[in-house]
Amino acid sequence: QVQLVESGGDSVQTGGSLTLSCVASISINKSCMAWFRQAPGKEREGVALIYSYNQYKDYVDSVKGRFSVSQDNAKNTLYLQMNSLKPDDTAMYYCASGPKSACNDFYPTDFQSWGQGTQVTVSS
Repeated sequence: QVQLVESGGDSVQTGGSLTLSCVASISINKSCMAWFRQAPGKEREGVALIYSYNQYKDYVDSVKGRFSVSQDNAKNTLYLQMNSLKPDDTAMYYCASGPKSACNDFYPTDFQSWGQGTQVTVSS
C-alpha cells in the first residue's frame, strides 16, 4: 500500500496563495490521486482529483478557477496550487490514492491510502 506524506500547509491571509505537496512512496502514474479537506465539525470534502495517465482533472465547484492540481510522476509527487484563498478554505488537507475508478467522483471510501494531513488556515 502506498504511503503518502503531505506538506506545505500554513497560515495565510485572505487572498494569499499556498502550494501543498504530497509525496508517495511508490509510483502513482496509474493511480487516481486526490485532495480532500476537512474543517472542524464538517464532513470530509473532495477538493480536486487527477488521473495523470490521461490528464483527467476535476474540482469541487467552490475552488474552480482558484485551485490547480498537478502531478510530477518522476518525483511521485502530487501538488495543489491554491490561489485567492478564503477563510472558508480553512481545513486540514489530505491527499489520497485509489484506483482509476476512484476518479469517477469524490467518494472518500473509493480511496485506499491517505496521508496524515496538513493544516491550512486562512484569516480574514
